[in-house]
Parts: sequence; structure tokens; C-alpha cells
Amino acid sequence: MSESGGISDLDKNRALADWLEWQLRRTRNRIRELEIKERQEQRAHERAQAEQSWKIQPRHYRGTATLHHGDCALSPQFGFISHEEAIIALNEPDIEACRTCHPEKGLRVA
Repeated sequence: MSESGGISDLDKNRALADWLEWQLRRTRNRIRELEIKERQEQRAHERAQAEQSWKIQPRHYRGTATLHHGDCALSPQFGFISHEEAIIALNEPDIEACRTCHPEKGLRVA
């Protein structure tokens, strides 16, 4: 304590430091929460995009190319195509539908 009976500058600064450290911990925890939420939202967006898209796996050796639903575990990890492009692909003689995910379901093939 100071001679006048109040709180000393040292005690005030210690209290301020404690409060600032508490605020910093709280802010860092909030940042972690927001980062987790952002990653979850990104994964949900990617899943939604995959569920509404298709992919073409390039032609196998002496085989045909394969059309997959966008969320098929056997599909390549790149290159979504649209609903219209998937319909066109299924009408191509050298592209077959995946026998695992059955991407032709829900597509109106001409």
C-alpha cells in the first residue's frame, strides 16, 4: 500500500497485468472456437458441393472412363462437373457409371 492508504502503483499494475492476461486467454480461446467452427463449416460446404456434383475418373488402361457421384470414395480428388455435364458424360460410349455409387440415379439421361 502507499503511504496515503490507497493501492500502490505496483499493485495496480499487477492487477492490470492479471486482467490483461485473463482477457488474452479468453480471446485466444474464442479464436480457437471460431477456427473450429470455420473448419466445420468449410467441411459441410465441401460435402454439400460433393453431394450435388459428379466427377469423371479418367480412362483406365484399355478401359473406359468412369462417372462418379461427387462424394463417392472411389472418385478422384479433383474436378467436379455439373448435373448437365454428368448427363452428357453418361451418354458418351466411352464413359460408364460407377458400380459403387451409381451416379446415374437422379440424372435424366436423354
